[in-house]
Amino acid sequence: SNAAAVIAEGEVLQLAASNDVTTDEQTYLRVIAAKTAELFSAACRIGGIVADRPEIEEEALRDFGLNLGMAFQLVDDVLDYSARQAELGKAIGDDFRDGKITLPVVLAISRGDAEEQAFWTRTLEDQEIADGDLEHAIALLQRHGALDATIACARSYADAACAALDIFAESDVRQALLDVVGFCVDRHY
Repeated sequence: SNAAAVIAEGEVLQLAASNDVTTDEQTYLRVIAAKTAELFSAACRIGGIVADRPEIEEEALRDFGLNLGMAFQLVDDVLDYSARQAELGKAIGDDFRDGKITLPVVLAISRGDAEEQAFWTRTLEDQEIADGDLEHAIALLQRHGALDATIACARSYADAACAALDIFAESDVRQALLDVVGFCVDRHY
């Protein structure tokens, strides 16, 4: 029930930040922590609860899920601007067309000049998207290293997810969880 409440709060935070080009990195990270990461966290912790594991293990699983969820969402944000549509299974640029402010966009806006910031305002906030704007957005994200920086941030969360499993003995299950983290950050869809 706590996870449901946090996810609902995250939805409200996301609605408040939607189409708002003044959204900063901390606000965006709070949104995905409350939405995606909280869901992953609850899903991972419940295994420890059902198995009646000690609280320290439940918390480790919670931390694993939280950090995995953060990494997963950050990679998803990058894929919307860089994956091949056939692999992703959805149209590239959906976040852009929907005016979603994701970490790559936040970084590009903060690193851009006034002209670039005006572009983001027109396309994401005002929703005035013209032919070629998605390609221009991708070029700006690449120019400012926003996609690479977001992947680096995702890798940091992935490292924290792996570290959360350090309290568990080596096992096939532990290795499977570590493999999930690797897949999460290295995926192309």
